[in-house]
Amino acid sequence: MKTWTIQEGEGLQKLQIEDRPEPELKKGEVLVRWHATSLNYHDYLVAKGAIPVEAGRIPMSDGAGEIVAVSSEQSKWKVGDKVMSLFFPHWLDGPPSFDSIKGVSGETFDGYLSEYAAIHEDSLTRIPNNYTYAQAACLPCAAVTAWHALMELGNCQAGEKVLMEGTGGMSLMAMQIALAKGASVIATSSSAEKAERLKSLGVEAVFNYREDERWGKSIFKHTKGGVDHVLDVGGGSTMNQSVEAVRMGGKIYSIGILGNGRKGSLTFPKLFFKFIQINGIAVGSRAMQERMVDFFEQHKIQPIIDQSFAFNEIVDAFRYQESGKHFGKIVLEW
Repeated sequence: MKTWTIQEGEGLQKLQIEDRPEPELKKGEVLVRWHATSLNYHDYLVAKGAIPVEAGRIPMSDGAGEIVAVSSEQSKWKVGDKVMSLFFPHWLDGPPSFDSIKGVSGETFDGYLSEYAAIHEDSLTRIPNNYTYAQAACLPCAAVTAWHALMELGNCQAGEKVLMEGTGGMSLMAMQIALAKGASVIATSSSAEKAERLKSLGVEAVFNYREDERWGKSIFKHTKGGVDHVLDVGGGSTMNQSVEAVRMGGKIYSIGILGNGRKGSLTFPKLFFKFIQINGIAVGSRAMQERMVDFFEQHKIQPIIDQSFAFNEIVDAFRYQESGKHFGKIVLEW
């Protein structure tokens, strides 16, 4: 089988394609033939060496494919079932623990940029009915993160206001979940073209964060008292504006560290006197993913895919991700 691996060094040039034997099944495992993956910022950090991994690691934290063999007739899966991966293969249900999240697909465990993989049968879920493999590959990281924030922690309701930052895959998933629940959505973007597209999808208003450095205060004024939920993707580079934008008693979900967001500072009295809840979010469990799949089927939600690349075009796909031109998810299909 063919698989991509990460070798020693820095930069995307250390991604290499290899021929490896097809894996043999152990007890409790199933053999999955992967057909698609999608790009997340975490995958990019791993691929270029910002998150170090051992040489030979197979990258990518999202995967969708079909089961082609099972290790036991008692397996919960059967040949032909269409499945998708988990970001945390050991986090099955309940609250997170250090043990349940220490294994990360494409980082501490092999990921899914491979033709085949032997996977424990518990570390998979079904894909939504009528989804393509490419669509399903968009869900395990980005969609589960948005679901965890808005639904598992936020209990987002009709009539509430949600702020999504940017037009990456997670943000657009959050938009679709919020709109399905009857919430209104506010967004940020630096692109007039993307802003118009967001509005065509149902976003109420879009604020240009490059033209308006105090966009958080502008959103607070626009909404006459702030938004109920903020999905913060920038960390230190956006958190102060997220604090400005949220209503008194509102919720901020700290999800990403885009740009220079790894470190930052906060004006703490704003937290005190607005009674803000800040929740750190790292994807979610298998049970969350299963509940999300049911919701997506019920509301006919499908991910927005910007562009598709072939199996051997992973470096080109990451270069396109670097450009920031994408609107939604970037996928690889094979």
